[in-house]
Amino acid sequence: MPVFPLGAHVDGDAVRFAVASSAADAVEVCLVDGPDDALTERRVELTERTFGVWHGSIAGVRPGQRYGYRVHGPYRPWEGTRSNPAKILVDPYARQITGRVTDVRAARGWVDDPMTGPADTVDSLGHVPLSVVTATPDGPARPRPDVPWAETVVTELHVRGFTKLHPEVPEPLRGTYLGLAHPAVVAHLVRIGTTAVELLPVASIADEPPLLERGAPNYWGYSTLGFLAPHAGYASVPGAEVAEFATMVDALHAAGIEVILDMVPNHTCEGGVGGTTLSYRGLDARAYYSLGGNGYDADITGTGNTLDAGSPTVIRLVCDALRHWVTAYGVDGFRIDLASVLGRPRSGAFDPHASLLTAIAVDPVLSTTKLIAEPWDATGEGYRVGGFGVAWSEWNGRYRDAVRDFWRGHGRIGELASRLTGSSDIYALSGRRPWASVNFVTAHDGFTLRDLVSYERKHNEANGEQNRDGTDDNRSQNFGVEGETSSPVVLARRLATARAMIATTLLSIGTPMLVGGDERWRTQGGNNNAYCLDDATSWVDWTPSDLAEDLTAFTARVAALRRAHPDLRRDTWLADEEAVWWHPSGRPMTEGDWHSHGARTIGVHVGESLLLLHADGGAAACTLPPQGPFRTVLDSSRATGRPVSDRPLPGGTTITLPPHSVLLLRC
Repeated sequence: MPVFPLGAHVDGDAVRFAVASSAADAVEVCLVDGPDDALTERRVELTERTFGVWHGSIAGVRPGQRYGYRVHGPYRPWEGTRSNPAKILVDPYARQITGRVTDVRAARGWVDDPMTGPADTVDSLGHVPLSVVTATPDGPARPRPDVPWAETVVTELHVRGFTKLHPEVPEPLRGTYLGLAHPAVVAHLVRIGTTAVELLPVASIADEPPLLERGAPNYWGYSTLGFLAPHAGYASVPGAEVAEFATMVDALHAAGIEVILDMVPNHTCEGGVGGTTLSYRGLDARAYYSLGGNGYDADITGTGNTLDAGSPTVIRLVCDALRHWVTAYGVDGFRIDLASVLGRPRSGAFDPHASLLTAIAVDPVLSTTKLIAEPWDATGEGYRVGGFGVAWSEWNGRYRDAVRDFWRGHGRIGELASRLTGSSDIYALSGRRPWASVNFVTAHDGFTLRDLVSYERKHNEANGEQNRDGTDDNRSQNFGVEGETSSPVVLARRLATARAMIATTLLSIGTPMLVGGDERWRTQGGNNNAYCLDDATSWVDWTPSDLAEDLTAFTARVAALRRAHPDLRRDTWLADEEAVWWHPSGRPMTEGDWHSHGARTIGVHVGESLLLLHADGGAAACTLPPQGPFRTVLDSSRATGRPVSDRPLPGGTTITLPPHSVLLLRC
């Protein structure tokens, strides 16, 4: 019988099971029935083994059947082999997963010590998740929108947090896939110019052992259990996550919005050797994880374990999983979390041509999607902004830092200029286009936009880690007051700077990324690492307010201007003569200007657009270029961005730049 594909596949009146494990001496499929408090199982041994894959067909099994695997074999932790038939294991290729860890002790595979103690004999059935047999999906309901990269505007958001408090979404649908598909939510995304949503992880999530022990969730979801299964917790009806995820994708596609998934193929939810045995560790730890010679996990992800990007088993799983999301649901692309790990086989040195990165880039299906790398991991070796191959766009961390620095009065103006024009110094040499730079100022990880201008220190006490977690390199400002304030002067300065950063992001050459909720002035109370807070700290507040409406209208206006003017969303690099860098005194910038200490005003004239940025707290005069006339189409010092006047301004006119402002003029 054929070995492939891996997983559980309906074949007439039977189901074909196939699972990879080179460490096993025997593998059993466990068919589970009954209520959660009285589960029963029927064990069927897989007697066929081909190329390290255990496989067989079981008659009478139908979609909806819960199942798992039990692996018999050596238990030698010091060699990285942890076979333990007392632990029922999730199928890495399960397309649906049900249940959660309810007993950490039962989910662990060891007693006393993970390296020297014996294998734990407590049966984990009833205490851990199970796989579910699913029918082969029909495929996407409609073609993908296929938005050109140069026209792409990304909104990063959390499926649950974005709609949990939305008053127009029916309460049973809030915080679910169907909530995100609701017409009112889709209309809002369209209004602010979104062409692609980048969803925080939606592949099946399980909380890591430290969170389980203190009763906290991994709200962000960077803790994958199953790479092919939609997370069950975002379904409005238990067990309906497969259909509801497909409905969400279809609704977004109908509005012309692409769906990009944040995938985490660098580690799993099992943690380090002291963690749980839910799937990969029990099946074949040496084939899935990067291990040291003593059996301990190599940890370049900061999570306790690292998937081995050089393992054929991992390469196949990752490519098969990504391809499944495209072919089954029509997903448009992927943002790869800690993507540098994928270029570090066996946790070694980074290689942009490493086997897993290459396999994704040349795959006939995946190469037609948008591929975005988070170009770093938890180590210095992994910081690789600009280091990925031509198939990849990247989260541009240097853009984030330069823009934050400029608007808080720090940094070099030359660095900002490079970031505004697509970061050619980072991406052009490799043959990539300007849109390879995913430009962002805020992301899920770090301060919200509101907190970026309200706090200078992190306030993560609610996470339960004594405020030790989260970065201290926030490059933020509070305008003299830490946290919330009733001062209208301070609030006005904060809002002006926030609007300036939104405008900067949307008007820079490259691919802009905003965070859903920033346009509604969302705060996390200074928490810059709210990964474990599934509460109002992390949810978008949809309470109507003039301030939220104005900021949303401002975001929509800037996005519309970007959409209307091709010179603001270029597909090719600027030639030297195409951009004139403008000094506020009324002349092109000179070499000395770039090295001027404390320069806080800069302009760039590209095509018919003149973009002026002024980061000082006081107003400043600026003389326009002689070409003209100019008409102001955006003034970020105004609540909605609408200028006081749109009367033509002759070339050479001297205008006043408001404090903390971005002005866009059209010639």
